[in-house]
Amino acid sequence: MIPTGAKDAPPEVPDGQTIEEIEDMDDLEAEAAEAQAGAQVDFDLDSETGAASLRRGVRAIRAHWKHAPPGPGVYRMLDEEGTVLYVGKAKSLRRRIASYTRLAGHTNRIARMIALTATMVFASTRTEAEALLLEANLIKQLKPRFNVLMRDDKSFPYILLTRDERGAQLTKHRGARSRKGDYFGPFASVWAVNRTLNVLQRAFLLRSCENSYYDNRSRPCLLFQIKRCSGPCTGEVSAENYDELTREALDFLAGKSRAVRERLAGEMNEAAERLEFERAARLRDRISALAAIQGQQGINPRSVAEADVFALHEEAGQFCVEAVFYRACQNWGNRAYFPRAERSLPVGEVLGAFIAQFYADRPAPRLILLSHAIDETDLLGAALAERDGHKVEILRPQRGEKCEMVGDARKNAREALGRRLADSASQLKLLAALGAAFGMEAPPRRVEIYDNSHIMGTAAIGAMVVAGAQGFMKTHYRTFNIKTDLAPGDDYAMMREVLTRRFARLLKEAEEGDQAAPLAAPLADPEAFPQKPDLILIDGGRGQFDAACAVIADLNVQGVTVASIAKGADRNAGRETFFLPGREPFKLAPRDPALYFVQRLRDEAHRFAIGAHRAKRKKEFAQNPLDEIAGIGPARKRALLQAFGTAKAVAAAALADLEKTPGFSATMAKLVFDHFHDKA
Repeated sequence: MIPTGAKDAPPEVPDGQTIEEIEDMDDLEAEAAEAQAGAQVDFDLDSETGAASLRRGVRAIRAHWKHAPPGPGVYRMLDEEGTVLYVGKAKSLRRRIASYTRLAGHTNRIARMIALTATMVFASTRTEAEALLLEANLIKQLKPRFNVLMRDDKSFPYILLTRDERGAQLTKHRGARSRKGDYFGPFASVWAVNRTLNVLQRAFLLRSCENSYYDNRSRPCLLFQIKRCSGPCTGEVSAENYDELTREALDFLAGKSRAVRERLAGEMNEAAERLEFERAARLRDRISALAAIQGQQGINPRSVAEADVFALHEEAGQFCVEAVFYRACQNWGNRAYFPRAERSLPVGEVLGAFIAQFYADRPAPRLILLSHAIDETDLLGAALAERDGHKVEILRPQRGEKCEMVGDARKNAREALGRRLADSASQLKLLAALGAAFGMEAPPRRVEIYDNSHIMGTAAIGAMVVAGAQGFMKTHYRTFNIKTDLAPGDDYAMMREVLTRRFARLLKEAEEGDQAAPLAAPLADPEAFPQKPDLILIDGGRGQFDAACAVIADLNVQGVTVASIAKGADRNAGRETFFLPGREPFKLAPRDPALYFVQRLRDEAHRFAIGAHRAKRKKEFAQNPLDEIAGIGPARKRALLQAFGTAKAVAAAALADLEKTPGFSATMAKLVFDHFHDKA
């Protein structure tokens, strides 16, 4: 049996439990206590970090669960950095995802996985068997940390029809494809291969014995007696007739056309009418075997070894392009893209522009399959072929297996866009709730959240996170290296510097654009994501809030609401205090959607700031003191290290020794010597 990660997933939600019951669960803190009592997880749920991580993961999964496809498919759980944590398959994606929306009853590993989950990706399939094969492909390629990693392709069983002078052999195969012949598979289980081989042997009477056994036969074996082999070893069937049986089996396994099944069905009916029931039964077994083969190979194409499939779906003025990648006759996963384009553009033009940009910096496969016709297909194919050194064919298939591949991608594009539209609607509701809670006249379109991170003033970083109707806009995130010399831990001064640099630059860009009212003029494109924030959130208390308000007032920035969020007593989530101009500090109700939304924004800013701070600290820790010397490039640095071994030895070296370094003049040696001794 092939090991997969599916058996490690939690059980699906029982059929008797409704969606409303899941949505109306007790509050998360009560569930955390239940989880602590019922399951031994690796998080200390009494601590703020452990409980908050688990709650945040459950919330993220619930948001995706609401729009998960109801049918079979594969899901991927990703962390905040986009790294795949887990790949699983399910007969019903919606029911399986619902099983992760509780905090109680999980193993240590599943609890950690839930806590780290930030987003999910879905891929629908036609059957659960297809989902199993796709899951296996993705696990092998992505190697998620929470999956039971599968073995390589050798673990998959194939059916092999050999090419041998003794006569073709029909057998099960694992391992490298070193034998000459035709391979059919992979199969989801050994049971499927054994069942199919059993039927094929009775239908086509091909030998299954090894060559050593075949060469030493003097009379037919038992398989010939029970009509599961035609007996080529002892000449019971002529070579020509055996070759004909082999060709029939090859065509049958390849499933080249629907005519094979129709012809077999016709012959079966004729045999039954002539009362040739044994022959009719063999023909029936052929038809059954053909159905079994075709039913197992939905996600791994038989006739396409290497291809990229792109399917576009348009709805509500938005576009989604689903890309599916096939390599070595296997489905290696999918990804949804959401290109921005004018609503009036034809879908073919949108898809053509996307394809040209997609392959601008990546190699193209030999075959590209599209859901819509695009302009200048031949020109694009020729350009990619000239660049990559091999023929690139771009097709819009109309029938056959290639058309089915495009149809599957189009279905996933439709579902992905549906989930995005639903998420956007939910995000708009949260923005509206946030605007109402803060007394804004209209919901904010762009929210900027600011936070600082440092260790006693060292490696100080200011971070800006941006959110809008489409969720977190990571391409708009910014970091600010604190440039001024500040007292260690002066968070107020850090915040003043960050906001001053941010809005001074925004004012300058607006003035260079000859706008009459900088930062207050309406957008030329109402649907474009604005560069000016409607709301800025500061992670901090009264001091941070006053510093931010002072900067906005000094720069005379109009149309921007400033708010600050201070952690509650004991730093518990849900007890935050908010500061707004002209209002007394206030709290939001524990179950207010706006509070939940602000917590998400604050946590994302905190994560981003800490990550940037750690990266800067790591870089400074690994920096070589020789890098600080003006005029010392890589070559001279290498010469010093080769001569003295370490930067510390260079700093302790005498001037006479530095002058002896190959490639160093007396002036350059004096420069190095003075650099270290001046610091001393």
